[in-house]
This record gives sequence, structure tokens and C-alpha cells, in this order.
Amino acid sequence: MGLAPLLSNTMFLERYDVIVVGAGHAGCEAAAAAANLGCSTLLVTMSLQNIAQMSCNPAMGGIAKGQIVREIDALGGYSGIVSDKTAIQFKMLNKSKGPAMWSPRVQSDRMRFSEEWRLMLERTRNVDFYQEMVSGLIIRNGKIEGVKTSLGIEIKAKTVVLTNGTFLNGLIHIGEKQFGGGRAGESAAYGISEDLVNAGFESGRMKTGTPPRVDGRSLDYSKMREEPGDENPDKFSYSDETKPLMKQRLCHMTYTSLDVHDILREGFDRSPMFNGRIKSIGPRYCPSIEDKINRFADKERHQLFVEPEGWDTVEVYVNGFSTSLPEDVQFKALRSVAGFEKVKFFRPGYAIEYDYFPPTQLKHTLETKLVVGLYFAGQINGTTGYEEAASQGMIAGINAALQVKEQEPLILKRDEAYIGVLIDDLITKGTEEPYRMFTSRAEYRTLLRQDNADHRLTPKSFEIGLASEKRMKRMEEKFSKSDAMVSFFKETSVTVEEANPILEEKGSSPMIQSDKMYKVFSRPQIDLDDFIKFEKVQKYINEHDLDKEIIEQAEINVKYSGYIEKERNNADKLTRLEDMKIPIDFDYYKIKSMSIEAKQKLSKIRPVTISQASRISGVSPSDVSVLLIYMGR
Repeated sequence: MGLAPLLSNTMFLERYDVIVVGAGHAGCEAAAAAANLGCSTLLVTMSLQNIAQMSCNPAMGGIAKGQIVREIDALGGYSGIVSDKTAIQFKMLNKSKGPAMWSPRVQSDRMRFSEEWRLMLERTRNVDFYQEMVSGLIIRNGKIEGVKTSLGIEIKAKTVVLTNGTFLNGLIHIGEKQFGGGRAGESAAYGISEDLVNAGFESGRMKTGTPPRVDGRSLDYSKMREEPGDENPDKFSYSDETKPLMKQRLCHMTYTSLDVHDILREGFDRSPMFNGRIKSIGPRYCPSIEDKINRFADKERHQLFVEPEGWDTVEVYVNGFSTSLPEDVQFKALRSVAGFEKVKFFRPGYAIEYDYFPPTQLKHTLETKLVVGLYFAGQINGTTGYEEAASQGMIAGINAALQVKEQEPLILKRDEAYIGVLIDDLITKGTEEPYRMFTSRAEYRTLLRQDNADHRLTPKSFEIGLASEKRMKRMEEKFSKSDAMVSFFKETSVTVEEANPILEEKGSSPMIQSDKMYKVFSRPQIDLDDFIKFEKVQKYINEHDLDKEIIEQAEINVKYSGYIEKERNNADKLTRLEDMKIPIDFDYYKIKSMSIEAKQKLSKIRPVTISQASRISGVSPSDVSVLLIYMGR
């Protein structure tokens, strides 16, 4: 009884600038960003041993997600650096397609990833740590004033960032069994949801799941297909703090079968997904194995990726076998998969339901509309994925710090970053199922490539004081050298004798006279490896000490300049709608010629610009035209 007052009077006399609740991927990036902007920051978590825990797949990046990690790195975040330092395999996905689709991905060492994140945060000035459950919020007169813990301690703050992941009233399901928990072996968090609902927030429930973890010593890899990393691996971070991998671990692939599907179907009557115990919606693009065989009954097999959890551990992640079926059904079905005949479980797969708060209740800064100084990031906003969470955490942490410093917020537009697309989608359209980023969600994906995230975002971060001067100079040097190489191609000619052997080898029509390198390089059949064969190009590269990143950037700017310019022009045309602001207290109901649905949606979401209003579901082009006319445009 006497402990809480003692702690209150000694440990927390300081009023923090920023309190971050939860130390998952969103919480870690939020704490790092706020602290590096000079704000006193407290990171509160129920387990300091599980900071940045990879609760599901031990991997970072992937389609569109890899672009997000590079954007986080370009802004000065830690995810890219930690991913590089703890990677066990690297792949650049979609390399056969255009550069807008290239997506970096690493397989990670799960234990080292968490350890490296903790060490980086411990080395970050202005970050304090506290291990306990936050059980409530201190809200007065529509403003956040701090948090309350389960020990009854009140910790005061100017701003609070909630990054609670799957812990808010979390409920774990394995077959007929269900129990409270935020993650396997960890308790759920109670109290915050109730405080938010009492403050007027709308809440909902979502579901996610994870596969069994198995003992790699019990698997027969000879029956599986090897999945190696890239021959010449790249890395995530633009900084020189990390290096590409010198060695990599193999992953493997195997398949389910009709026999496996039949065994799984035997357990459907005991599945919480099919007997009604789970009522919330799971991620559409990462379905459970039972959902896959139910929805795609015509498929005879499904891929399973067999992924090691680290350099030294024997624990293996069975990617593609997410399930909440009873553990005996999981075990029997998995033992019917090729290579898994003698499999031993570390633990079964499970599903988890948790509270989320529809993100239409947020501003573009990720500050809530209802409570000043309160920010949401990650799965509390209805997203799924480490990368989506980390990017939101970073933006929330940045804007919480900027609010404390009384500076203008950082808001990324849809043509500036995948992070901008993610946040705009969430707060404008909302989501009724776990939101996952795809390249198809970005209308300007040719501009938002993984190779140029530093060019797009490092200047913005440097301007607010987050990205270092060293990062800024490195970015400027990279693009200066890249532009100079493009100019070299435009100014330098190549002869028929030099070019035709390469052109004929690649099935491209031969030249009949000398021409500029730029024009020859623009041919679709000719790639970077072909061009480096030219003696003049080799000499230029050696004289100017150009690395792979600079040469690749020059190649993209030569071969895709037309597409890039066209997309930039399209984005610029729509910018004028982004610049047309709508007063926050605008009364849409006074516009008689606007549809009732549009009035309701606009009044609820409160778009900041005409462009945002046009993206709201239920607001038609004619509604936007009426709004433009009414505002004198």
C-alpha cells in the first residue's frame, strides 16, 4: 500500500514531454523519434525483455513494406539499421519488374532483432524506461495529462502516444480453448479501452493469427525446395552504419496437399473461426490455413515457407500455416506435409482478438480529434504488419515532439511517401479489416520507389532536426553523382563498333551510325550490366568512385525518365486540390445540393483539404464540385 506514493514522489517527479505506451515496433520508433528531437521521453512496457518483439514472422520488408522500411530509415528511424544488423538473409523482391515494384526484404534473427532494438534505445539520449502495465489515461478538459499504471502511479506528460498492439483486452484462441493475453505467454492490457470509450471514442474488435513454431532438427529438408537469398545482397539503411550480408541462411519451401486439407477440415467444427467464437475480422491478405482451404476449395495445395528464426537457434517459423485450430489437429495436419513427417512442436499456432479504434478519429498527424496531445499508432489504428506499425509510430512520435516544441507538424502527402498513403487511407477511408500496405494502394508508386526514399524524405527530416547533417550530405552526394552520370550518358557518344555486338546479343536492332549513350541505354532490352561493358562507362565509374547505389539510380533515371516525369505532372495537377483548405468547423449541412451521405461522411471525418474530401467513400465527384463552387472556387 505504501509503495505507490513512494514511487510517485521519487521516480516520476519529472513531467515528461512524451510518454509512449507499448514497446513494439510502433512504440520503439515513436520513442526514438521523440527523444532524438530533444524531448524527454518515457517508454512504458509490460516486459522490457520483449522490446520490438517479432510476434509473428521473423522478417522485415516485402512488397510495399520494404519501401516503408527505407522511408523510415530516410527519416532517421532505427528499423532499417536494426534489420540490417540482425538479418540472416536478404532478397530484393520483384526484380524482374520495373523499379517501382522492387521491394527489399530480410529474414531476421528474432532474438538479436529485439536485443539490438533495446540496445539502440538504451544508447539514445532522453529515453527513460519503465516496466509496468498502463491501466488508464489522465484526460482533463479534452486534453491528455498523463497515464495511470496498475500500481496506481500517475505519470504526467504533455503528450501520450498509444501503441498497444494486440494487448488491449486481448483474447487468445486455440481450438475450443480461449484465455486472456496480448501475445503467447504475456497478459492482456485492461483499462485503456474503457477510458477511451468513456472519453467518446468509437471502438471495435479485430483478429490476427500466427503459425506453430517447430523444431528444425525434426524436419527433413531434402524433401523441400531451397530458397536462398540474393547472390549480391543489398541492405535497408542508407547510412554507412551497416554493411550487406557476407553470409546468409537458407530458407525452404514445401506444400500442403489434399490429405493435409482433409485433416484440417476434420477440425472445423472445433475451430473458433467457424463455430462463432471469433466474430471479428482477420487480415484478408494473410489468411489462416483453414480460411485458405475453405475459400479456395479448388486449390490442391498451398505454399509453406520454412524459415529459420535466427543464426543459431533450431526454432523454425512455418510461414503460410497460420491457424487457430485445436493443437492436435494442427499437429496431425502438419505431420502430413512433405518434410514434416516427424515434426516436433515448440508451440501451436493461435488466433488473437483485440480492441482497435477506427482511425477516422485521427488527424493526419495521428493525433486524436477528441483529445489534444493524444496520439495512436500501429494496430490500435486497425493495421497489420511490423512495417506499417513502425512508420505510424515514427510519425506519431515526431508530431508529439513537434507539438511539445510548438512547431509545425510533419504531414507526408500521398505523392511523397508510402507512409503518406498509409495514413491518408486510414484517416480518410477508415478500415473494417486489418489494413496492409500494397504497391497498388499508391497511385504514384513510380515516384515512391525504394531507391529514392532518402531523396524524398531526408530533407524533410533534416529540416525538423531529426536526420543528421551527415545523412543529408550523403544523400546530396549520391544524387549529385547520379545526375552527373546521367549527364555523361547524354553527352557521350558510342560507336557502331562498340554497341552493335551487345545490341545483337540482346536481340535489339543494330545501330547504323554513332549515337548518344543515353539513347542507346534507353532501349528496353539493354540493362545496367550491358552498359558497364562499355570501356568509356567503366572508366567513368572508376574515375568518379561510383558505388552500386549511385549507378543504379542513374540507370533508373535514364530508363524510366518518361514514366517518372508523367507521374510527377499528374501529382502536380492534383496538388492544387491539396492546397485548398476546408475550415475545420465548416457546416456541410448548409449546402442544400449536396447528397445526405456526403454531408454525413464529411461531417464525421472532417477532411482538411478538398483533395482529402474527394477520397472519402460516399463523396461523389458532383459533391466535390458543389463543395468547390460553395467555397468560391
